[in-house]
Amino acid sequence: MTLLHSHTSSEHTVTAAAHAMVSAAITAPKARGISHLHACVVLGETKQAIAQKMLALSQEFSLPSFERDAHNLEHAEALVLFGSSIETMNLKLCGMCGFENCAEKRKHPLVPCAFNPGDLGIAIGSAVSVAMDYRIDNRILYSAGQAALRMGIFPEEVRICYGVALSVSHKNIFFDR
Repeated sequence: MTLLHSHTSSEHTVTAAAHAMVSAAITAPKARGISHLHACVVLGETKQAIAQKMLALSQEFSLPSFERDAHNLEHAEALVLFGSSIETMNLKLCGMCGFENCAEKRKHPLVPCAFNPGDLGIAIGSAVSVAMDYRIDNRILYSAGQAALRMGIFPEEVRICYGVALSVSHKNIFFDR
């Protein structure tokens, strides 16, 4: 007799959903069809290390929300990270980043192109809709993104990052925080 108990089923479902979330983000629309997206699924010890970094950042910068989010992440089954580099779209007419055009913006490499966070938001929105389709509780965490950036999880050109924590439990761990 083969039995898969609820805990095992939940682990498999979370992992499958996390991978599907990455696919949804990759296929989400991007400005001019150009992707600056980076994504990865984080489990186990690496997820716990990110939670520990969030706790350290909470103490260093006096950010109670980072501590709250770290405790949520410790109890979550997975984390999916989404990041973006801040490269221009090579437009002659735009100015939405505050500079006259992309040529002027390139003189300021640490300033994001306005399309980068927009594309990232659309990709994350697409990803969390997949988590919802799987009926997996999730929370978008700026704090996890900050920890991941400071830990060097993505290449150096990734300057914007968010994490999406995933949990399957009898009560949503991301509410009553």
